[in-house]
Formats: sequence, structure tokens, C-alpha cells
Amino acid sequence: MPAALLQHPFMSQTALAQCNGTAMIEAMLAFELALAEAQEAHGALPEGSSRAMRDTLAAHPFDIAAIAEGIGSGGNAAIPFVKQGRAALPESLKRCWHQGATSQDVVDSALMLLMVPRLKALDALLSRCCRAGIELMRAHQDTPMVGRTLMQQALPITFGVKVAHWAIGLEQGRRRLAEVELPVQFGGAVGVHSGLGGPGWDDLGLTLMDEVAARLGLAAPVLPWHTDRQPIHALGTALDAVAGAAEKLALDVALLAQTELGEVAEPAAPGMGESSSMPHKRNPVRCALIRGAARQVHGHVSVLLNASAQPLERGLGEWHAEWAPLIDSALLLEGALEQAATLLEGLEVNPEAMRRNLAVTGGGIMAEPVAKLLVPSVGQDAAKRISAEAAETARLSGQAYAAVLDAHPELQGKLDAEAIRKASDPALYLGSSKHQVARAIAWLCAS
Repeated sequence: MPAALLQHPFMSQTALAQCNGTAMIEAMLAFELALAEAQEAHGALPEGSSRAMRDTLAAHPFDIAAIAEGIGSGGNAAIPFVKQGRAALPESLKRCWHQGATSQDVVDSALMLLMVPRLKALDALLSRCCRAGIELMRAHQDTPMVGRTLMQQALPITFGVKVAHWAIGLEQGRRRLAEVELPVQFGGAVGVHSGLGGPGWDDLGLTLMDEVAARLGLAAPVLPWHTDRQPIHALGTALDAVAGAAEKLALDVALLAQTELGEVAEPAAPGMGESSSMPHKRNPVRCALIRGAARQVHGHVSVLLNASAQPLERGLGEWHAEWAPLIDSALLLEGALEQAATLLEGLEVNPEAMRRNLAVTGGGIMAEPVAKLLVPSVGQDAAKRISAEAAETARLSGQAYAAVLDAHPELQGKLDAEAIRKASDPALYLGSSKHQVARAIAWLCAS
């Protein structure tokens, strides 16, 4: 697969450089050495053995290509990794290596270790988005624009409210990710720590599990979770929730940036958004990258969800199917949020275009408040009919809605022009928009 051309552009390049085969080897080694240290501390390994293993293996050149090839016969990366590690140790230490562990302990724990810096990076990017969102909300809390439902003009809102929804969605995702635990995995062959030694060691397994978690900076689970995939389910769905929020932002921006609307635009940059054949175009490329990454995350998470029920004490293909989608989801989301943060920080907002689009219907967008104004004078049915007729006339003739209403024969002598003008002014019909922006900012700042 030409990943560098088709897959990697949607991902964070920083994350790609950090989350590679070498990092996976280092994470697996970190688990094995933490386990050995904990075992030695409880007398299950000879004194000094964990340090000797660390000294030997920390600089050992593990053969990534050979480990990758070995997955074809062993089924996972831990089996050839453990073989290479044991072969590199002196005879006196071979029995101390990987004692009481199973391949799933190594792989699951390594994946959790790989996710630690990724979640920190995602949190930092989401915080950037939040700060940028708050700045936009403050700047545009009173900027009126068209609110659209079913892709059609509906009633006025403010741009500050729109940004508030973007920011709140992203922040809700950030808080959800922050609650996700990354637990260590250690249970041995069938999850009950039966490979630790002879009689008298049966109560050591859970203690070792907790201590390895502490040494690695991971959460300590209640029990080993070999076929209890709730940690993966929680992590995957949290990543997907953030992806959905980022996709919503990108979709809205792309729609508002259409030539005919022109209410916002992506930040300008040399070559950004250029077309291969049309020099005049300024394509919303950042939005496309965000949405492309998010769609892939949604697909990857469906794999994780479909692998959540695993048989007996070890998954048969379900566990194996989780690895790539989990890591790819994090890398894709990090790439999407890098684009989202840049998008929000440099978003070009065009209030004049927003005012122009509010006037596209000649003011007919205000038919609802006008109908309410007319009810006391002409009754419910007539009010609705007259306001709709006037809106259509304004749209077809290009006249101002207020002028059409003022000239309507059924309204002569019943309403003054000032009352009609106020009722048909979008800037005076923004509901709780300003209060919503203030409430959103307070909630975001309280995080």
C-alpha cells in the first residue's frame, strides 16, 4: 500500500514519527522489564536480575523486520520479540525473562503505553481549539447570520452561537477522553497468573499486576482483561466522539465557505487549497482533511466495536483485529485536530457576507416574528397568510420585506412603519444567542 501518499497525509506527522515499530519494541520491552523488577522486589527473581536484563536489552538491536516476519507464524508481535530478547540474554537470565506473562499481556500493555503520549497530544490540541473558539465567540457574540435548517434559511442566530456549538462539542470530547483509563494487562496464559511459580505464589499475581501498572504509569484494572474489551471499547468510542465533533466543525465551515455564501474562509497559506486546473479556486482543503480523517476513524471504531465480544480466555482474530484500527484512529484524530486548531485560530470571518445573506429573501426570513406582530390586528390565519405572501413578493420583486408589508392593503392603518421595521430586523430577533455565548464561555473556561 502506498501509505505515504494515501494514508499518512491524514495523520499527524509528529505522531507518525513517534508511534512506529521502534516505539512498539520499546513499549514491549518496558513492560517486560517492569514485570521483572516487580517480580524481583517480591523475591520471585534473583536479586540483580532485572538490572542485568535491562543493561543487556536496553541497547540490544531488536530486528524489527524479523519480528514482523515472525508474526506470520506466531500470530502477534510479542512471540518473536520475546524470542529475540531471550536469545540476547546470558543463560543465567533466560529463565527470568517473560516469566508468568503471555503474549497478550505484552501487546496490550505496549499498546496502552503507545497511547499515553497520543492522548496527551490530543488533549493539548483540543485545548488549543477551545481557546481559539472562545476568542471567536467573544468577537462575534453579536454578529448576526442566517440560521439554516434542512440546508435552507430559517431564522437569525449569531456566529458566536455557531462557534459555541463547535467548541462545546470538541470540549465534551476532550473531557470524555480525559476520563478514559489506559490499564496494564497482566494475567498470564489464561488470565489467572498461574505461571508465576509453585505453591505459595498464588496470591502474587494481582499484586504484581498493580505494581507493574504503577511502574509504567498505567491504570491498574480490577482483573486482567484478556477478553473483557471494555477498555478498548471506551477508548475507541471516545476517539470517535472527538472525531465527530471535528467533522461537524469542518462540515459547517466548508458549507459556509461556498462561493455563493462566502461567510467564512479557511486561513490563507501559500498553495493551500489550490486546484490542479482552475487557478481561481480556493478549496477548503483543511476541512477535507479533517473530514477524511474523521470518516476513517468512524470506520476503524466499527472494527473495535465488532471485536468487543471475544471468546473464552483469548480472542481468535477479534483481538488481532483491534491493533491497527486503534493506533490508526489516534494518529488520524491527531492529524484532524492539528488541522482543526489551525482552522479555528486563523478562520476568516466575513460579517458583511452574513448581512448580505440575511437580506437574500428581502427580509422574508423574518416572516415568523412579523406574523406574531400581525395576529392582534388581523387574526392568526390572516397573519400567517399575509406574512408569507409578503415574503414571497419580496423575494420575487427584490423589494424590502418591510416595504412590501407597509404597502399591503390589508394592513393599512393597522400597524405603523416603525413597528414593521423592528419586527423585520434580523438583528432584533436573535433570541438567547448572546446569553448562550456567555454561558458557553463560562462552561469552557471552567474546564
